[in-house]
Amino acid sequence: MSLLVIPPLSLYIHFPWCVRKCPYCDFNSYTLHGELAEDRYVDALEQDIQSQSLEVSGRDIISLFLGGGTPSLFSPEAIGRVIAAARKHLTVAADVEITMEANPGTIERGRFAEYRAVGINRVSLGAQTFDPRRLEILGRIHSPDETRHAAEELHSAGIENFNLDLMYALPGQDITAALRDVEAAIALAPMHLSHYQLTLEPGTVFAAKPPDLPSDDIAAGILTACTDRLAEAGFAQYEVSAYARPGRRCRHNLNYWNFGDYLGVGAGAHGKLTFLPGSVVRTTHAREPRRYLTSVPATATRASVPAEQLPFEFMLNALRLVEGFEVSTFSERTGIPWERMTAKVGALVKRQLLVVEGTRLRSSYLGLQFLNDVLLSFLAETPRTSGSFGLSIAV
Repeated sequence: MSLLVIPPLSLYIHFPWCVRKCPYCDFNSYTLHGELAEDRYVDALEQDIQSQSLEVSGRDIISLFLGGGTPSLFSPEAIGRVIAAARKHLTVAADVEITMEANPGTIERGRFAEYRAVGINRVSLGAQTFDPRRLEILGRIHSPDETRHAAEELHSAGIENFNLDLMYALPGQDITAALRDVEAAIALAPMHLSHYQLTLEPGTVFAAKPPDLPSDDIAAGILTACTDRLAEAGFAQYEVSAYARPGRRCRHNLNYWNFGDYLGVGAGAHGKLTFLPGSVVRTTHAREPRRYLTSVPATATRASVPAEQLPFEFMLNALRLVEGFEVSTFSERTGIPWERMTAKVGALVKRQLLVVEGTRLRSSYLGLQFLNDVLLSFLAETPRTSGSFGLSIAV
């Protein structure tokens, strides 16, 4: 008898174009040349949603995330059409969280009120830093003042539930400079902060021509100081790079981190679906927008996750959570009896990398510092890559 239980379901929709590709970015995004194919792409998204809807018939969509790229390049009318398509072809929960990523440099005055009118109730704003020189190094097209104005627009539009993306360990950055960024972010009164370290990802401009980054010791000092300051300001850390005010954790990303299911819609989008009696399947769409548009209705590549890889994929997500997870959730989401993990987990507990608290397992403070090493303990000897995990922030 399978231990699998159908988990909550989210919807991720990818918008692949940006004004300019950032040199650190390894997401599936493309510099926009010429006119935005807005109507054609939205039509393709609706057909994509419709073609996948039968597989999740009767299941509620608990969250919808419009990511990119830069979704805010698309007009409020176009975003409204996408949300309407989701409501038409899927069962969307009454209290659904609908997040849109936005670049402060692509928002015209008054637009957030229009996005809210078509259904957006949460925004993730890519601030990254409030230092003009470092914004230029990062290839960002906005200024610190544009981030401040965008936050003002969000408040005026009644979208109080917004996230600010911040990066740390930037070129030449020390603890004092990083704390200035955190103070500037707190001053804008967001409900959520994503605070993640700049890393050199393969295939990016920065990987080919690395900037002079702070040492590991300086980066660790920055993280400690900023985490302490965010806690003082009422932002509790609940995941490696996520901080929220009470009741404002990101429902969509929490579903990822708890190894929930999600439909992936759009160019390069990834999905994960659970089927009874015992199958976890990952889906992948064509990455390049032109290929995606010419394959309408898009057909996703499907691959079952091998049973031996499921423990690693579950832990890759769940051990990022500060509070960890219920051990029963592991079996419900993977179909694997927890008893098979006790020896491996016990060894990590003895090394003080994991902590057992009643029926929960979590990473220790030390374990979070060496999370990659912890995760490697769960990796199958001959791993098979099954694709991205659809997180809205860098991992």
